[in-house]
Amino acid sequence: MGKSIEDDVVETVPTADMTPKGKEEEHHETLRDVIRSARLATEKEHRMTLWQGLRLYPKAVAWSILISTCIVMEGYDVSLVNNFYAFPQFNEKYGVAITAADGSVSYQVPASWQAGLSNGAVVGEIIGLLMNGWVSERFGYRYTVIFCLVLIIAFTAIFFTAQTVVHLQVAEILCGIPWGVFQTLTITYASEVCPVALRGYLTTYINFCWGVGQMIGIGVIMGNLWRTDEWAYRIPYALQWMWPVPLIIGILFAPESPWWLVRKGRLEDAKSSLLRLTNLNRETGFDADETVAMMVHTSALEQKITKGASYLDCFKGVDLRRTEIVCMCWAIQNLSGNSFSNYSTYFLQQAGLDNNKAYSFAMGQYAINCAGVFGAWTLITLGVGRRTLYLYGLAGLFTMLLILGFLGLAPDRNAASLATGSIMLVWALCYQLTVGTVCYSLVAEISTRRLQIKTVVLGRILYNIVGIVCGVLTPYMLNPSAWDWGNYAGFFWAGSCFLCFIYTYFRVPEPAGRTFAELDLLFEKRISARKFASTDVDVFAEDVEEDVMKSYHDQIAISSIANQF
Repeated sequence: MGKSIEDDVVETVPTADMTPKGKEEEHHETLRDVIRSARLATEKEHRMTLWQGLRLYPKAVAWSILISTCIVMEGYDVSLVNNFYAFPQFNEKYGVAITAADGSVSYQVPASWQAGLSNGAVVGEIIGLLMNGWVSERFGYRYTVIFCLVLIIAFTAIFFTAQTVVHLQVAEILCGIPWGVFQTLTITYASEVCPVALRGYLTTYINFCWGVGQMIGIGVIMGNLWRTDEWAYRIPYALQWMWPVPLIIGILFAPESPWWLVRKGRLEDAKSSLLRLTNLNRETGFDADETVAMMVHTSALEQKITKGASYLDCFKGVDLRRTEIVCMCWAIQNLSGNSFSNYSTYFLQQAGLDNNKAYSFAMGQYAINCAGVFGAWTLITLGVGRRTLYLYGLAGLFTMLLILGFLGLAPDRNAASLATGSIMLVWALCYQLTVGTVCYSLVAEISTRRLQIKTVVLGRILYNIVGIVCGVLTPYMLNPSAWDWGNYAGFFWAGSCFLCFIYTYFRVPEPAGRTFAELDLLFEKRISARKFASTDVDVFAEDVEEDVMKSYHDQIAISSIANQF
């Protein structure tokens, strides 16, 4: 009998090799395609200069700056609460009367309430941080930030209407919850929307936002020093309402983090987000598919190293070391004397300066905080590493804290108080050039993508716990009705700073110029912190989680078919 039409079709159409061997070859070919694309994207990132990065990712820079501006609000309020302690009108409303030996009466917020108010926000931040570790991974960065901005609008009303110090305490705790979210989400977003060439700049810009907020806060206080009524401190609180609404409007249009979208398996959305973050007209070598492949390869590599993505996984295997370093990098900010400098106005007032001079010195300190970030950028551009900046910065801070302590021995208190103010300005410059700024880059780079939010959250929680301890001790050190150490507090913080220097030398590695996958491999191989910069690694020679890679390839294929229709 002759062959049917169906037989003829079957013979002329090539069939796929469905044998186990054929499937295995197809699987390996898929893996090779993804790795090839990921390698190309990695090589392009390594070759990319600062200016090429700015030309390719101008929109990523703009969106990161917008979201990082949320930190300005926290810097503003922190400067208010700590500097209000030297504000006569605030002390008269919320403080208690103190009668001096000559019969004169002044008002002071008791040291116990100073500690309570300063730490109230910290307690709220810890709650917010713990919530953020789950909420932002579940709902995404944009919606989490927008919801927190709405909370800020509501909680600011408590500040504005507070009649007692208890009301202020409630407001500090409640506002601390969204502030805790901002502390980590801004860093994570900045590190995930930009290439290696821009990562150090956009993550450290967050510290600039702190300085801007503090400078605005101290400027508002100085502008109300002449007032003798309750509006002298209510106006500064009311001005917190000026931030959220424009930020909400802007963030509604911001693209989501492509790394977060890759972790959720939304690869087409990740590609769209990348295209919204880049400017294709200025960098023809950029390929969004290759960059997404690099993200997938990194995620697959991390899945091989870290099976889970819970808080508990931050303390398992090689991730324990990364969590420890991130936590200590945060804690060192407070342990090196920063909490001491947060009370600069109050400290200088107790050292003998009048109100106007004390606030003027504080304004200079906060201006230096902003300028110091640009100085740190210059050092980073010149090739100075994060680890080097941390080490030399801590050495400089230790020296100046010792000088502050020895100034307490000077018999001429007027001259000593001016010298103290000058040293604190130099201290602030050194801090912002190094530890204060570089910390934001270190914590963003050292943690894994898979556990980054949770790792940074844990680090920031330790920062806040240390901040609570320092926030309790510092008012007692400086308050004339408590320990009244004055300049001698410099000796205490010098000792703490020296211990931080020792830790940094032995434990903090150099992440500059490394892709996230390369950092993953360096930690997996347990390379010493002092050898990170000199060790060569090839991430593409490593086995990865092949199921993740195949899933990526399948999604791209489906997307390509859908686009044809």
